[in-house]
Amino acid sequence: MTAQLRLETVAVRLDGQTIVSDISLELAAGEIGCLLGPSGCGKTTLLRAIAGFERPAAGEIHLRGHRVASPRTLLAPEQRRVGMVFQDLALFPHLSVGANIAFGMRGRSKKEIDERIGELLELVGLPELRDVHPHRLSGGQQQRIALARAMAPRPDLLLLDEPFSSQDTERREQLAREVGRILRQDGITALLVTHDQHEAFAMADHIGVMRDGRLLQWDSPYNLYHCPLSREVADFIGQGVLIQGRVLEEGRLETPLGVVAGDFSQPLPPGAAVDLLVRPDDIIHDDHSDNAGTVTEKVFRGEQYLYTLGLPNGTRVLCLAPSHHDHRIGERIGIRLDLDHLVIFPRKAADG
Repeated sequence: MTAQLRLETVAVRLDGQTIVSDISLELAAGEIGCLLGPSGCGKTTLLRAIAGFERPAAGEIHLRGHRVASPRTLLAPEQRRVGMVFQDLALFPHLSVGANIAFGMRGRSKKEIDERIGELLELVGLPELRDVHPHRLSGGQQQRIALARAMAPRPDLLLLDEPFSSQDTERREQLAREVGRILRQDGITALLVTHDQHEAFAMADHIGVMRDGRLLQWDSPYNLYHCPLSREVADFIGQGVLIQGRVLEEGRLETPLGVVAGDFSQPLPPGAAVDLLVRPDDIIHDDHSDNAGTVTEKVFRGEQYLYTLGLPNGTRVLCLAPSHHDHRIGERIGIRLDLDHLVIFPRKAADG
C-alpha cells in the first residue's frame, strides 16, 4: 500500500549549515505521526520541508506516492494539498468562526461550504459558535476552530507545529487527545511537532525522537517506551535511570538490586558489563525485600508518591508507591525489581 507520506534520507541545509540529515519515515493514510524532541533539534525545519517552504539538500519527500521534493524537485506549497496549524493559530479577527473555516474552501459551491462548516463544527463540538468572532472564544475553542479551518479542504496531510504550546501542561494533554479523536473521525493523516512527550503519547500512532538533526527512532509509543533502541531514546522517553549490571547468562542479570531474569533487548555474552534501564514503575515497594533504598527526595502526585531512592552503592533510582505509604526523607524502605523485558546497553569503557 502506498504511504500517504514518505521521507527517504532527507537532509536540509540552511545558510550552509546542516539542520537535519538522513531522515526516513512513513505514514499511512489516516495515521497520526509525531516528531518529538527538544527545541533546536530540527523538527520544525523538517516540517517546513514537508510543507514545501524549504528544499531538501538530499533525499526525497513523497506525498501519496508522488515525489514533491528533492534537491532538483520542489512542488510549490499551494500545490501539495497540505494543511498547517501553527503555534499562534492566526484566526482572522474580523471574520466569524464560520467564515474562518470557509476561508480555505474558496472555489467550492455555497452548499458544499455550508455543509462542511456544519460538519466540522459538530466534529469539534462547537456548533453554536458559527457566527461568533474569535475574540469571544477561549484558548481551547480557538484551537479547535483553527483545526477545523485547516481540515476544511480535506488536505492529504495536516501538519501541526507545536499547536498546544500556549496551554498549561494538563490542558495540552487533554487537547492532544481531543485533536487526535477529531482527526481520526475525519480520516485525516497528520504529523505533529512537539517537545512534550505527554502530547505525543496522547495523540500519535508513530513517534520519531529527534536529537541534533537526527531521527533516533521512529516507532510506536509502546516500543519507544518499552524497547528504546539507544541510550539517548531511553533517556529522553519517560522517567528512568540506567543502573549497572553484569550478564550471568542469557536472560539473567546481576544488579545492585539482586539477580533479575527476563528477555534481553539485545544479545550479550556472559560477563558483559551493561547498563539496565529501570523506570519508576519497575521498582516495587516491598517491606519483605532484602534490598532497600534511602529516600532522598519525594514528590506528591495525588494517589502516588514519586520517590528518589539512594542505593548502598551510590546509585539513585525512582520508585512510585501509593501515597498512603508516606515515607520520610532519610527513611530506608524495602524495594524489589519487577521486570520481564530487560532493556540493556553495553556499558561504555568510561562508565567503568
